[in-house]
Amino acid sequence: MVGTHRLPNRVFVAPMAGVTDLPYRKLCRALGAGHAVSEMAASNPRLWATVKSARRIDHAGEAAPRTVQIAGGDAAMLAECARFNVDRGAQIIDINMGCPAKKVCDAAAGSALLADEALVGRILDAVVAAVTVSCGVPVTLKFRTGPHRMARNALSIAAVAERAGVAMLTLHGRTRADGFAGQAEYDTIAAVKASVRIPVVANGDIDTPERAAHVLARTGADAVMIGRAAQGRPWIFREVAHYLRHGVHRAAPSIGEVRGLLAAHLEDHYAFYGAFTGLRTARKHIGWYVAALPDGDRFRSRMNAIEDCDAQRAAVDRYLADLGDDGDALPGEAVASLLRAA
Repeated sequence: MVGTHRLPNRVFVAPMAGVTDLPYRKLCRALGAGHAVSEMAASNPRLWATVKSARRIDHAGEAAPRTVQIAGGDAAMLAECARFNVDRGAQIIDINMGCPAKKVCDAAAGSALLADEALVGRILDAVVAAVTVSCGVPVTLKFRTGPHRMARNALSIAAVAERAGVAMLTLHGRTRADGFAGQAEYDTIAAVKASVRIPVVANGDIDTPERAAHVLARTGADAVMIGRAAQGRPWIFREVAHYLRHGVHRAAPSIGEVRGLLAAHLEDHYAFYGAFTGLRTARKHIGWYVAALPDGDRFRSRMNAIEDCDAQRAAVDRYLADLGDDGDALPGEAVASLLRAA
């Protein structure tokens, strides 16, 4: 539960800038994700009218609960941003205190906020008052274990958040200084879970059903959140959910199913962004889909030179069709299944 919203399972999509747009969130939900959060939306009102911001807070046709992640470092501005998004249909507001990107941290936002616990408290108090107290919309927080390894303050941040009335915590098992280097650690997530009464979601390096089960057992967390492992593999959500429910693996997707999923994803992507931008932003998604497949690198190089949406879509379909019959398992997934079973 997040506020009054009952989520269908405990396998969530992590918000990722430039990735978790509306078409991608809808696809992940259709493939088993129990919750999806938008790309982070800037709290600066001067940016709200830009095309990029408008796309990031677009929830047309998206299933409830519709969640917008907001980012910034000014409490009053974040509170106003939360109200702005609730007025436009957001049903949950998530606050970003986890992004380690230099341009975000240089603006005293994202995980840079963790170094100032007093400011964290003011931000959370302001946003909760703006949308939870006033209209019942829950506020969630995504954060990291601390500014750096010698200053892991996630326990203090979690206590501040719970006192403020935050409805759910998502904790990535790295510090701001770690970026995405090394391995996530889960001891801090376990300690946070033991210290609060609100739901805690574990995030970081969850890339297989087994790892998801291990992290849940290790931390006691209520759910897991998957980010980079879902790029080009959106069916990971149903794989993890199936494994957590039944203890066995779900069959790998077939070539034919992936052809259909990718075709539908591209159609939605082109429609959402328009032909010019859609063609170009689709390239990274296609690249992720084919990265582990036979001759994927060579195909990606050829595909990146295509300048027409219809030709791009046709090239992808031909490439997948050449991998085998529609009923055959996708080669990369078949190999991954054998490795898991070994």
